[in-house]
Amino acid sequence: MRDPHPMDAAFHGFAPGVFEWFAGLERDNSKAYFTATRDRYETDVRGGLQALLDELSETFGGEVKLFRQQRDLRFAPDRSAPYKTTTYGLLHGVPGRVAGLYAQLSSGGLYAGTGYHQLARDQLERFRAAVADERAGHRLEELGAAARAAGLDVVGERLRTAPRGYARDHPRIALLRHRALIAGRTLPGADGIGRDAALDHVASTWRAAEPLNAWLDEHVGPSAIAALERGGRRT
Repeated sequence: MRDPHPMDAAFHGFAPGVFEWFAGLERDNSKAYFTATRDRYETDVRGGLQALLDELSETFGGEVKLFRQQRDLRFAPDRSAPYKTTTYGLLHGVPGRVAGLYAQLSSGGLYAGTGYHQLARDQLERFRAAVADERAGHRLEELGAAARAAGLDVVGERLRTAPRGYARDHPRIALLRHRALIAGRTLPGADGIGRDAALDHVASTWRAAEPLNAWLDEHVGPSAIAALERGGRRT
């Protein structure tokens, strides 16, 4: 097998076969399928995403991190599907930004997004206080509306009801219920995605989400809680 990440690797886009590979994995999530198609995965899927992020890092800065395809089955109740049906990575440590810049391949296409994907306890307190503040909270509503107008989906894990200390009829209760805030969008890949289209999709998505990230950086910022302390119960 040739090296999927040669030093001079360039990004050439994603052929239809990339997205067909994911559809095949969804039908047959087995070691046999993965082993039989590993060359395509290493070269076209993971290798292609690596090349995309490598090129974008020249513009945005930061370091590329790709995640394992194998699921962690040590504590999983269902071990029948050993592989994730998405391949994803990010640029982290981007100058002037707290949030990572994320990209993901799946059978549905190429997703790009960014934001605060998991709010630790101290971040959650600051987030809710800012949302409850009339000026800061109203500004976040405006930024969310602008992101949606630009074609982004603004999503994130949410509580089913109001968090403690906040009324259920608060005018910004939908935002107060968030435990994460992410903006992104997907470019379909059934016919493949060319080099320029992929680069433009990811870069323009990240840029369109910059005002939302700036609000989060100003009012929430990084967590001071160690990673091992972030697994507390929901509040």
